[in-house]
Amino acid sequence: MSSYVPAIVTVLFACLQTTAVNGLLLCHCDICPGNRCETDGMCFTTTSLMPNGVKMHSYRCLDKMLMNPPENPILCHSANPVNDTFVVWCCKDRDMCNKDLSPQLADRRLRGEKNSSQSMEPSTDVMMIVLYVVVALGLMTVAVVAAMWLRKRNKMSLPLHGCAEDSIDAPDHPILGGVSLRDMIEMTTSGSGSGLPLLVQRSIARQIQLVEIIGKGRFGEVWRGRWRGENVAVKIFSSREERSWFREAEIYQTVMLRHENILGFIAADNKDNGTWTQLWLVTDYHENGSLFDYLSRSTVEIAGMIRMALSIATGLAHLHMEIVGTQGQCKPAIAHRDLKSKNILVKLNGTCAIGDLGLAVRHDVATDTVDIPLNNRVGTKRYMAPEVLEEAININHFDSFKRADVYALGLIFWEIARRCNVGGIHDEYQLPFYDMVPSDPTIEEMRKVVCIDRQRPSIPNRWQSIEAVCLSLQVLHSMSKVMKECWYHNAAARLTALRIKKTLANLGASEDLKLRL
Repeated sequence: MSSYVPAIVTVLFACLQTTAVNGLLLCHCDICPGNRCETDGMCFTTTSLMPNGVKMHSYRCLDKMLMNPPENPILCHSANPVNDTFVVWCCKDRDMCNKDLSPQLADRRLRGEKNSSQSMEPSTDVMMIVLYVVVALGLMTVAVVAAMWLRKRNKMSLPLHGCAEDSIDAPDHPILGGVSLRDMIEMTTSGSGSGLPLLVQRSIARQIQLVEIIGKGRFGEVWRGRWRGENVAVKIFSSREERSWFREAEIYQTVMLRHENILGFIAADNKDNGTWTQLWLVTDYHENGSLFDYLSRSTVEIAGMIRMALSIATGLAHLHMEIVGTQGQCKPAIAHRDLKSKNILVKLNGTCAIGDLGLAVRHDVATDTVDIPLNNRVGTKRYMAPEVLEEAININHFDSFKRADVYALGLIFWEIARRCNVGGIHDEYQLPFYDMVPSDPTIEEMRKVVCIDRQRPSIPNRWQSIEAVCLSLQVLHSMSKVMKECWYHNAAARLTALRIKKTLANLGASEDLKLRL
C-alpha cells in the first residue's frame, strides 16, 4: 500500500488547491464539444478496467453542486488505495489540469506479494496505523472514564422512577436525542438539497448495525440495518463494483433530487478492514419491499392501483424534469434506464418510491449531452424498449432515454393492474411477456417478440369494455389505454411522464373514486 500513498496524497492535495479568483475552470472532457468543458467545481480523471481487460480513461468536469462536502468531495475519493478496477483523481489547480492525470490501477498480481511482504516486516504505513490506534485507544479510555464519572453523578441527581436515556433498560427509541434521520436531512438540506455533509454521512454509516440480508443483486447485497433505533437499508457493493457505487452515490447527491417518490438517500461510505473493501449506500428502509415482492404476495384495490401508479409516474416525472432553483441551483433532467418492478419500493401508505439509480444519466443543457459514455443496451432485457433492443436509440437526443423509461413504465402498470381485485376477480402475478419468452430471455428472444412480432402483454377482455357499468372496470379500461400509449413502437408517440401523471391524477379525482381513496 505504501507505494500508492504518495500518489493518493498528491491527488488529495490537488483536490484542495484553489482556482483562479475570476472565471470558470476549464477541464479536458472526452465527451464534450471541442474536448473541453467549463465548471465552477473541479476536473477529474478516472481509470476503469473494462470486462475485456482494456483500461479506459475518462475525463470530465465535476460541478460545484455535486461537490459534497465542497472542500473535499466524497466523489474524489477512491474507496480503496489499491483498487484494481476503478480509480478517480480530481484537481483544480489550473485549467486542463486533468488532462495530465493518469490514475493507476493496482496490479492484481502484486496483491499477493504485497500481503506476504507486509506480513514479514512492518511498513511505515503499518507503524503509523499502530500509532494512530494507540492514540485513539488512549483518547477512548479518557472518554469512557469521563462518561462513567458523569453518568454516576447524573444518577445521583435523577429521581428513582424512570430510566436514563443511555441506561441498559432504556427502550429502543426511533429518535435519540430528539433528532431522527428525517429531521437531520430536513435541517441540513432543507428537504431538497444534494444530501448530508460527508462527515455526517460517515458518522451515520459507521454507527449502523447490520441486522439481516433482504436482497441480492449483480452489485452485491442489500441489508436491513439499525441506526439509533431506526431501520435503514444498506446496499453493499463489492470493491470490484466501485464504478457502480460511485455512479449511484453521485446521482443520489444531485441537487434537488430528493422527492417523496424517489428512494431517500441517507449516506455513502467505504469501509476497508485491510483485507477487503465494502462500499455502502444507505437509504430509507421500506418493509413492504419491492413492488415485485409486494405484488407477488398481495392484491390491490382500484384505489390502491391508482395510488401506486400515480406515485410511480410522479417520481419518474420528477426525475425527467429539469428544475431551476431560487438560489441558482439546478436539477438536471435524469433518465433512469433500468425501470422495473424490482427497482421500485412500496411504502406503508401504499405509494411507491423509485430506487436503484446506478445506471441513470443526466442531461447537460448547456452542451445538450449526457454525462457518461453510453452503452446503447443498458438495463433489464425484459423491460427494454424496441429501439434499445434494436440498438436504434438516438443517443444524441436525451428525450430518447426518457421515452425508453416510459415504455418500461407501461409494463409496470400492466403488472399492477393484473393484481387489481375487482369483485373478487384478479390474475396471478406475472412478469411482462411471461407467456412469450423464457424466465431469463436473451436479447434476440426479446427482439423477436417486441420488435419483429410487435407483441405486447395481453390485455384481459374485462378491461377493454368501454361500456362497463362498474366504475372499477371503467378505471381498468382507462389504465389499459395509458399502458398502450406508453409502449407504442414509435417512441415519439409515447406519452411523457408528466402527461401520465396528470392523466392518472384526473382518474383518481373521480368523485366516486375519491370515496375509495
